[in-house]
Amino acid sequence: MTTPPRWNGPFDPASSDSDRGPGALSGALSGALSGALSGALSGARVPVSRRPDEASPRTGAGKGRRGPADPVRALMHRHHDLCARAVDPLEIAAGLEAHGVTDRTAARFRHRDVFSLAEELYARVERAEEPEPPAAPAPGRALGVRMVLGALWLLPGALCVATAFAVLHVDAVGNVGKDATIGLAVGAGGALLTVVALWLCLRRGPLRVHGSGRGGRIAHALCTCWLLGYAAAGDWLLTRLLDGRSPYEAAPAAEAAVLLALAVAPAAWCARWFAVRARRRLAAGRGLDEFAAGVRPLFAGVVTAYLCGLAALVPAARLTVPGSPPAAAPLSTAEAAVVALCGLLLLARLLAVHGFHRAALSGVAVACAVQATALAMAAAARLPGAAPLGAPVARLTAAQGAAAVPVAACGAAALALLIHAFGVLCRASAHGAPDARTTRTASATRITRTAANRAP
Repeated sequence: MTTPPRWNGPFDPASSDSDRGPGALSGALSGALSGALSGALSGARVPVSRRPDEASPRTGAGKGRRGPADPVRALMHRHHDLCARAVDPLEIAAGLEAHGVTDRTAARFRHRDVFSLAEELYARVERAEEPEPPAAPAPGRALGVRMVLGALWLLPGALCVATAFAVLHVDAVGNVGKDATIGLAVGAGGALLTVVALWLCLRRGPLRVHGSGRGGRIAHALCTCWLLGYAAAGDWLLTRLLDGRSPYEAAPAAEAAVLLALAVAPAAWCARWFAVRARRRLAAGRGLDEFAAGVRPLFAGVVTAYLCGLAALVPAARLTVPGSPPAAAPLSTAEAAVVALCGLLLLARLLAVHGFHRAALSGVAVACAVQATALAMAAAARLPGAAPLGAPVARLTAAQGAAAVPVAACGAAALALLIHAFGVLCRASAHGAPDARTTRTASATRITRTAANRAP
């Protein structure tokens, strides 16, 4: 058996130099060089170009990762809950504005305004749950609902007028005025029915407050009850504490109650008109500045219309309650106090309806505090050696009457709420969905806590 040679090729040791000539040697050298070059090239690693969306083990870049080329991604992750629950891009725009995103901030994300940025976020974030579209109500049913709500807004004023007419008009209701027990029963029953009608108005329609906590509702109700109680007997109590011999007169209290009850209807109409017009502006607007510039005249018109409506209701209240000033007489200080109270309650209710519960409660609480301080100073002045404590209140009431205290308290609080409302009720975030408004503070806290180190 023959063993194959170990070496093959031109450098075979078995071959002798005599068998190889110059041509064979040159061929052998060229073959060796070509073989070495091909082996080196075959063992070397040649880098392969990759597409931007292919994963690379060295760089770690994965499919779909854009990095700085997609500036909206960080904002999308930060406000993911807001975008996922929104049913409309306008809700996202309102939420972004509530978190401090302006048109200048939107320009950093390559968008002309917040509305354009909200449209991209709405398109890129998947919906958490798709709500079913509401069924369109029948025209007759919608008209019937509006008529029922309109009648409900008029109900407190009608009941209060009827109660005052029954209690104070002796000639019209037999001996009710002579029998104090019957008159008290009629007045208590009418007041109870008026309170129930007022509660129904606040639970339905444009004056309904969404998402207010139990503590806030109780505090707001207590402050409102104090203001209404002071309008009924506060001036008499303050005068009684100062001079000690002031008789109680039912006519001013009845006139104040009638004016407050009649003011419910224009308050509800103004609140509904402002909400509807503001949402239309929000749907048609293309920028926050444009929306605010269009809503400010609406809000000023609503406040002016409400004050004009109150000026028209004052003669009606005078005609209803006997013992009141003539219908053509100038506005008295006591009536000015009731008008200031109506304006304060309207502004506080508008702020609460649009989600600003803390500001609304602060306004009515300040008015209550001023009135309580005046009563406390007048009561402290009756103590031995403490007469100087009641001197400021005594000088004010001697110059302008006892009604000057509620005029100053309610007027100053209403003016402060008016200035604050001009700033907050003209924002897009105040006119979104009720659920979005009520969860604005909690959402902002949660997002700030979980994404404090992320880019805006």
